[in-house]
Amino acid sequence: MAFDYESLIASIPDYPEPGVVFKDITPLLADPEGFNALVNDLADRFSDKGVTKVVGAEARGFMVGAPVAFKLGAGFVPARKPGKLPREVRSQEYALEYGTNSLEMHVDALVPGDKVLLIDDLAATGGTAIAQVKLVEAAGAEVVGMGFLLELAFLDPRGVISQATDAEIHSLVTIM
Repeated sequence: MAFDYESLIASIPDYPEPGVVFKDITPLLADPEGFNALVNDLADRFSDKGVTKVVGAEARGFMVGAPVAFKLGAGFVPARKPGKLPREVRSQEYALEYGTNSLEMHVDALVPGDKVLLIDDLAATGGTAIAQVKLVEAAGAEVVGMGFLLELAFLDPRGVISQATDAEIHSLVTIM
């Protein structure tokens, strides 16, 4: 039986801007059974892909991606906001629902031949995922899958992401 993730995700209206409904996953992360189910369900889904590295975007992608990497026996690579990494980085700009931002990754974090799983809490417009795909490919590595806790299907992230990669996309909760 599938875990009821939605019961542990709080919807916060008008955050961070009016009209946006923020999906707060901290109650799920605080629940031992829920957090364990989240990590296991994502790791199990991609256990046959030969994953060598998991990339997670700042900051909630860290919270989910690092334990998934541990479960898979893979390394974890943070994709951070500008200016947060101390060594040479690659940078990729992307569009948000309400502006632009960029992600950075150390240039030596991935190597050709790495099989990369992208993990994040939310797939909305697809911009963050596409930025990560571009960073992975710039390193000569291959995206073998993407795992999300939540997918906002009404924004069509799958359609957007599929224009950048043919990697498998898996979401545990789809919001129509």
